[in-house]
Formats: sequence, structure tokens, C-alpha cells
Amino acid sequence: MSIFSRLFRSRDKPSNRVGAGFYFPFGGTPAGKAVNERTAMQTTAVYACVRILAETLAALPLHVYHYKPDGGKERLPSHPLYRLLHDEPNPEMSSFVFRETLMVHLLLWGNAFAQIIRDGRGRVLALYPLLPSRMDVERNKAGALTYTYNREYGDKGGAGSVTLRREDVLHIPGLGFDGLIGYSPIAMARNAVGMSIAAEEYGSRFFSGGANPGGVLTYDGTVNNPDKIRDSWQSGFGGSGNAHKIAVLEGGMKYQQIGIPPEQAQFLATRKFQLNEIARIFRIPPHMIGDLDKSSFSNIEHQSLEFVKYALDPWVVRWEQALQQALLLPGEKAELFINFNLDGLLRGAYADRMRGYQIALQNGLMTPNECRSLENLDAVPEGDILMVNGNMQKLKDVGVFYNKPTTAERMIKIAQILELDTR
Repeated sequence: MSIFSRLFRSRDKPSNRVGAGFYFPFGGTPAGKAVNERTAMQTTAVYACVRILAETLAALPLHVYHYKPDGGKERLPSHPLYRLLHDEPNPEMSSFVFRETLMVHLLLWGNAFAQIIRDGRGRVLALYPLLPSRMDVERNKAGALTYTYNREYGDKGGAGSVTLRREDVLHIPGLGFDGLIGYSPIAMARNAVGMSIAAEEYGSRFFSGGANPGGVLTYDGTVNNPDKIRDSWQSGFGGSGNAHKIAVLEGGMKYQQIGIPPEQAQFLATRKFQLNEIARIFRIPPHMIGDLDKSSFSNIEHQSLEFVKYALDPWVVRWEQALQQALLLPGEKAELFINFNLDGLLRGAYADRMRGYQIALQNGLMTPNECRSLENLDAVPEGDILMVNGNMQKLKDVGVFYNKPTTAERMIKIAQILELDTR
């Protein structure tokens, strides 16, 4: 059962609030635009950054491992958590959709929550995502963290609140000030997002005026009904659908444009600057959201590797440690761990990979089958043997071979010894 069909017993009223609404400080901006999680996602740069990070993390292989006695690691597909994390955390979602949803929450609200359904022995049966905007994190009188989820009328069970214990909630916090509640990247940088929204709206309104968005009609004489003339002009030539129409003016009337082109108003430069501002918030390389000005064939691969190392990897570590802390039983934490596999994202070009495999094979670092598995190739017989290049030897042994007697010399020496023995 999920939170919408099960009501937990209410606990003591909290006395020390550590979170609640303040961690989501959305609101108005100097640009005059309200910024929240939904208006921010209407900005193309924010949508692209959130989508890239959420989809990339959701697509990474996620496995449960256990430590081997020899110091290595091995997958543990028989563990109940393996299927939940790798395939299906609940009957309604795939692992990809579940992780993508939580990552979107994490990027917009700064926190991701999921209810943990356990059996009588404490093992995890299912995971259900919860909206961060409805969650209050507090402390009870005993000092323990509690999570209060506020339901609305449209939810199953009607409006009300449900208090969950710490062990019943998977909480992944983002960057914060107290280590308990993360702060929303969108809320912290709402001025930059608000300016981007304002620039987009300005551009839409600018071009909706057609080819001549601003101007005046001049006439030497007296105009008896200026409103009728203006409305007639607007209906005939206003809007993008009427752009480039040929205007016919009567009675000596003249049109004088007074609109400022977007280039002169630095409109396009402002939009490009805001695109880089938002990419900077999420630490996304600009080329991944469509800005290729500073990208080339020589550096784009390194920029992609920097994305994995500096943008994605910190989120991966947050996820791994939060999953291990909340989902593994106390007796399992010394033996098991949960790990995302980033090897596929860190792979270089084909020629670079082949040179790397060659070095690893010649120096006994990898077996042929290990190299083949990284390229999704089947194993081959006798492919699990470590090898080393035979033309290498110790420095002290250099030249020893040339000082050894030849075979003919050894045979003569043996014959001499045998002759002495027969005398």
C-alpha cells in the first residue's frame, strides 16, 4: 500500500522545525516575473538542463553489490533491492521513470522524497515518489526527524496530513545549509530565471506585432476618426500572419516606423547570456543545450567528460549514499553497497578505447574477456587469462643472455667432462 491508502499513527507535535516551506523560496523577481517550479520549466534552458540531468541519471545502470573476501565486488541480483532499483520500484513505475521523477524533484525543489513500504522484517517492498512541495520536515519532542505529507482533496483518502517516520522515507537532499534540507537551485537563482522568462515574453510580444511592430501614421490634414484608422491598420497589417503585406495608403497618409530592432536593443545577446547563466546554475556545458559557439570537434569530447565528472557525478554520489542509508538494513551495510555504473558515459572514441585496451592487456591489468565485456561482446574460451608483454625484463638482467655460452659450446664442454670420466 502507498501513502494514499495507509494512514500512519500521528506522533507528537514537533518543537524544532528544520525545514517546511522556507526551503522553497520562490516568488517575484526584479524582472517582474513570478518564478516557481512550473514557470521555470517553461523556459527552454531550464527544461533542457533538467531533462539532461534527469534522463542521464535515470538511464545509468543501477546495481546492488556485495564485497568479496578477496577484496573485489560482485553483483547480487538475488537481493530483493536489486529488482526494485534495477527494474521496478513499484507496480506503477519502471526504474527509469521513478529515478527520472525524483531527479526532477531534486533539481527543481532541492529535495526528493519517496515513501518506503516495508514488510514485517524491515525489508523494502516498494518505493513511491512524494511531491516535495507537500512535505514538511520537522523534529519531534524526542529530537527525531519526522516527515509530514500534506494530502489534497484530489488525492485518494481526501485532504489531510500523514506523518511518516524517518525509516519510512527515502530523502535525497540537495545543496543546503544544515545538511537536512536542500535548497532549490531555481529558487536560489530565481532572478536569473525571471530575467530569462521576461526576455522570452518580450521576444514573443515583439514578433507578434508583425514586420513593423511599432510606428505612426502621419497625415498633413485633420483626422476625424483616428481610432478607426488605427484599428483598420492593425487588422490589415498587425500580427505575424500579416507580415510582408504591401500597405496601400490614401490621402497623402505616411507610415513612419519607430520600433527598435532586437539587435539594437541587444535582445539576442541578452537571451544568449541568460542561456549561459542557467547552464551555469546546473553546471551543464553550453553545447549540451544548443549553444555551440565555444565548442569544436577538438574539445567537445572533453566537455562531455567534464559534464560527467563535475555535473553528474556529485548527484550520483548523493543518490548512492542516500539509497544505502535508507534502504539497506543495519546488518547489511558492512557487506553490501549500491552503485551506479558510469563507465558507458566515460568511454572515449573508438580508437582511444582500443589503445587503452592494448595497454591494459600488455601489462596484465585486464583479461581479453574483460575488454570484450566493456564492448558488449561475448566471452571467448581461454579469455580470462592475464598476460604480460614478453619482451620486457628486469634492468639487472639486461645483457645476461649475450654472456651465456651457445649450444655448441655447451656440447663441447659436456663431451670434455665425459672423456675425463672414462679415463
